[in-house]
Amino acid sequence: MSQSQKIGFIGLGIMGAPMAGHLLDAGHQLFVNTQGNTPEPFISKATICASAAEVARQADVIFIMVPDTPDVEKVLFGEPGTQGVAEGLKDSRGKIVVDCSSIDPIATKGFAKRIIALGCGYIDAPVSGGEVGAKAASLTIMCGGDESTFGQVRPLLEKMGKNVTLVGNVGDGQVCKVANQIIVALNIAAVGEALLFASKAGADPAKVRQALMGGFASSRILEVHGERMIKRTFAPGFRISLHQKDLNLALQSARALGMALPQTAGAAQLMNACAALGHGQQDHSALVRALEALAQHTVAPD
Repeated sequence: MSQSQKIGFIGLGIMGAPMAGHLLDAGHQLFVNTQGNTPEPFISKATICASAAEVARQADVIFIMVPDTPDVEKVLFGEPGTQGVAEGLKDSRGKIVVDCSSIDPIATKGFAKRIIALGCGYIDAPVSGGEVGAKAASLTIMCGGDESTFGQVRPLLEKMGKNVTLVGNVGDGQVCKVANQIIVALNIAAVGEALLFASKAGADPAKVRQALMGGFASSRILEVHGERMIKRTFAPGFRISLHQKDLNLALQSARALGMALPQTAGAAQLMNACAALGHGQQDHSALVRALEALAQHTVAPD
């Protein structure tokens, strides 16, 4: 595809804004739509569209980055009083929709079928790496779709991420993201339990973390989220409420597949406990707060 393209981006939140910003910095012409206020630099450097349909009319590739399955459905197909992407794609064969949201894999396949029926391409491309990865353009991007369509959008995805992989067919990117969220949740719970144990036993959790970083227990979660737990910096990079949604997707899919995910279920309950304690809008590293409530002890003072 050409160096400078007409790109649509719907959803300029914590993740979407920096992702779209990298496309803007690369010299692409952006057409954007988002709920709430449009952040800078898009006000001055992008074209603000009144609807998702208008984004689709103007752009050749349309990115979506919104929180949940119903949000993607609304963006794509609208609801009473709104026009979705599909409306803007009518008579526009050859355009491509790239959904970077983390949503239901089964619903994704249905959405893709409806968009492909309009003569357009569809890639599901959920991301991992949080706000830090979005800002640094170092996201892991897990894609589902046909190879030809993926090949067309890969150069754009590489402006936002370092590890861009075509996992398989449409929906397989979302399956991969659910698997990712299982691993991340269980690692956060493990780090939280370990640091809480160390603290309640009388050891300095910061020094315990430092020691563990040099051994087999070392991980990105221990490095980043372990530090958050110790420093009590729970401003959201990825909210508890969003991880609740992802783990619910995992458990729903497991039921459909006739299998058990017992440790995922435990992590989901810890996320639920955090939300019940009023921490649903904090970073998912705040999972440790549920463990702290059970232990009646904190890793470090708030």
